[in-house]
Amino acid sequence: MSTQDNATWIEKDYKQLHPTYHPKSHANPLVIERGEGVWLHTADGRKILDGMAGLWNVNAGYGREELAKAAYDQMKELAFTSNFSGMTNLPSIQLADKLAGFAYEGLNTTFFTSGGSEANDSAFKTARYFWKRKGKPGKYKVIARNGAYHGITLAATFATGLEKYKTMFGPAVDGFVHIPAPNPYRYEGDVKPGETVGQAAARALEEAILREGQDTVAAFIAEPVMGVGGVIVPPADYFPLVRAICDKYEVLFIADEIITGFGRTGEWFALKHWNVKPDILCFAKAITSGYAPLGGMQISDAIRETMETAADTEAWMTGYTYSGHAMACAVGLKNIEIMEREEYPKRAREMGKRLFDGLNSLKEFPFVGDVRGLGLVYGVEIVSNKEAKTADPATTTRIFKAAQEHGLRTRPLGSTLAFSPPLSIAEDEVDEIIKRLGAAMDGIR
Repeated sequence: MSTQDNATWIEKDYKQLHPTYHPKSHANPLVIERGEGVWLHTADGRKILDGMAGLWNVNAGYGREELAKAAYDQMKELAFTSNFSGMTNLPSIQLADKLAGFAYEGLNTTFFTSGGSEANDSAFKTARYFWKRKGKPGKYKVIARNGAYHGITLAATFATGLEKYKTMFGPAVDGFVHIPAPNPYRYEGDVKPGETVGQAAARALEEAILREGQDTVAAFIAEPVMGVGGVIVPPADYFPLVRAICDKYEVLFIADEIITGFGRTGEWFALKHWNVKPDILCFAKAITSGYAPLGGMQISDAIRETMETAADTEAWMTGYTYSGHAMACAVGLKNIEIMEREEYPKRAREMGKRLFDGLNSLKEFPFVGDVRGLGLVYGVEIVSNKEAKTADPATTTRIFKAAQEHGLRTRPLGSTLAFSPPLSIAEDEVDEIIKRLGAAMDGIR
C-alpha cells in the first residue's frame, strides 16, 4: 500500500479503543498487514523483526498454515457450542486430556478461558471456593508482588503490582496484598546480614502471611519470571522457599505461567527450573501461539476433590461463554503438536543463549546496566549511572523508538527493554536483533 493508504487506515483506527490506551502513545501506530516467520509487514511497506512475538505469545511464528488449517477444519465441523454443564465438545476434551499431567504431576484438571486475565480471575475465585469448602471462609486474601502483572479484569488489576494499571480504576478490590519482588539487580526490601535476595524475598512472604493472619490468606500468586515488571528472574533459592512457606501456612500457590508457559523459558513450564509444583497453574498466550484466543487454569487433584464432593448448593459457579471453545482448542492441540515436533523448549535454550551473548556484548554502551532472562525471554535494563543503577525510562523509550526505525520491535517496560521473539527464530535472525539494537543504541550514544 502507499503511504497515503496507511494514513487513511490510521485515521480510521481512531474509531477503536486499544488496550492501555492513551492518544499520545497511539498517535502513529504500526498498521500490520501480514506476518511471516518472525517478520511483520506494515501497510506502508516496512518489514519489522518482531522481537516480542506479538505480546510474548506467537511462539510458532507468523503464517503457520497448519494452525490456519486446524482452525478452518474445526470451524467447518463445529466452530462453537456451549461448554457449560451438560454439554461438551471433542477438541476441548482432547486438549484437556493432553494437558492432564503435562505441566506438573497432580494437575490433571483444566478449566478453559479466553485468555490470561480470565484464568487468573478464575484462580482467585477457586482459591476462595476451596477454603470455603474446607470450612475456612475467612481465608480470602491473595498475596502478590510489587511489579507483578496479572491481567486487567477488576480482580486481576488489583492483584497486579504496577500502580499505573490501577490509579484510575479504584477503589481497590479488597483482599490483595503486595510484597517486594525477588529482583537480584535492585531488591526493594530489606536484606538481613547473611541473607540472599531469594531468602529475603521469601521471608517477606512469610512476614506478610503472619501480619495479615494465616487464617485470612487464601493464596500467593507469582509469575516464575516477571514479564511486564521488567523481566525479573528470581534467585535459585526463592521458589523452593516459597513452596515450603505456602505449605507451612496452608496457602495455595498460584503460578501465573501466562508468559512463561509452553517452552518460553527452556522448559515446558518455568517452575520446573526450580523443581517446584503449584496448586493452581494459569496459562494462555502461547498455547495457541496467538492464533486463537485461549487460556486456562489447571487445578490440583485436592482442589478438584472439593468440587466433586460439594453439595448442590455449593457448586463451583464460574464460567465464560467461550470456555472450551471448539475452534480455539483445536488450534491449541495442533500448536502443541508443532511445539513438540520442533522441540521448542530446546530451541528456547539454544536461541536464548545466542540472544543472551549478543545482548551482553552491548554492555559496552554506558547506559546498558543489566541483561537478564531465561530461555528466550530477556530484559535489558537501561540506566543513567551503572554504579548507582539509576533507572532511565526516558532513554529506554528513545532506544525503543530508534530500534523500530531500524526495523526491530521490542517493548519498553519502564527502564527495561524486553525481548521475547518467536521460538521458531533462526540463528541469523537472532543476530539481526543484536545488529539492529546495536545500531539503535549507537545512534543515541
